[in-house]
Amino acid sequence: MTEAVPAELWPDLLTLWDYHRMRHEPRRTGIGIGLGGHDIGVARCAADLYRNGLFPRIVFTGANAPTTIERFPRGEAVHFREEAVKLGVPGEAILLETRATNTGENIAFTRELLAELGIEVRSVTLISRPYQERRAYATCRRLWPEVEVVCASQPVSFAEYLRAIGDADRVINMIVGDIQRIIEYPGRGFAIPQEVPTEVLAAYRRLVAAGYTRRLIG
Repeated sequence: MTEAVPAELWPDLLTLWDYHRMRHEPRRTGIGIGLGGHDIGVARCAADLYRNGLFPRIVFTGANAPTTIERFPRGEAVHFREEAVKLGVPGEAILLETRATNTGENIAFTRELLAELGIEVRSVTLISRPYQERRAYATCRRLWPEVEVVCASQPVSFAEYLRAIGDADRVINMIVGDIQRIIEYPGRGFAIPQEVPTEVLAAYRRLVAAGYTRRLIG
């Protein structure tokens, strides 16, 4: 799968991959939130962290998007829960939020669910795809500023991730699209601003020029 990526793109892709990851130190929080998407690795990471005692329960959040309906026909959160249970997480330790179709809704609807259940948390572990960490963090800080946020994802390299997903074009387009969202979303009220280093901007622009534009927003 890695051979499908032109060699000249690797330095720029690794620059974006490294920028997206927050590299927070894992610590105990009030709840784990597994963000829906195309990557079942989110559920596996959440299960690992739960088994290591880093939170007492998990919320899996996600309905479906065009990119996930075939892979997870019953909904992202439902399939993630099934994977986590298979990996040893007790079903009673998992809550489901099945309406969200984007990261903002993941956060907002999870917050609403916990409030409805009378569950108060002061800190959360956001579990996402590796390249989604920074955007998830910025979104949560904007929509749920009262909680402390720790970001987590599977500890894999970019090459390992491409092999696991099996679709290099999808991954690259999403990595590029998330940079644009990090830049644009603060101005739309969706996220807090994040510093974007010059080398990250340059890498992003070269990848856009190379044609990786399918996940860009208008």
